[in-house]
Amino acid sequence: PAEAAASEAATEETATEEPAAEEAATETAAADPALVEAGQKVFKKCAACHKVGEGAKNATGPHLNGVVGRTAGTIEGFKYSKPMTDAGAGGLVWDADALTAYLENPKGFVKGTKMSFAGLKKEEDRAAIIAYLGTLAP
Repeated sequence: PAEAAASEAATEETATEEPAAEEAATETAAADPALVEAGQKVFKKCAACHKVGEGAKNATGPHLNGVVGRTAGTIEGFKYSKPMTDAGAGGLVWDADALTAYLENPKGFVKGTKMSFAGLKKEEDRAAIIAYLGTLAP
């Protein structure tokens, strides 16, 4: 019984650490494979500055593994703009809604961001890339 209680407490502790990331991973696990594939193609527009996948490192922009469900401006070792770190400190989490707005107009969503990309104007491109990014483990 004591072992079971300790195991249950450890499981409970782990479950509460990253609820947003876990929830996001669950949502994207159910993503349409065709949408994910389309997002992988759209990501080519991002790949000059952002890296993804196993061993991805920060480049001109931060790596995007595990970005869905993560607090903005929190990748270790990347020098974010002050407005981006302030947005994260203020509670901005990269969920589907926030990513949609940011990807449509980065400089309008986080005024002062260093991201120079003008944005993805097509709603279907934004949905596809968010589905794709949601499949990338931290």
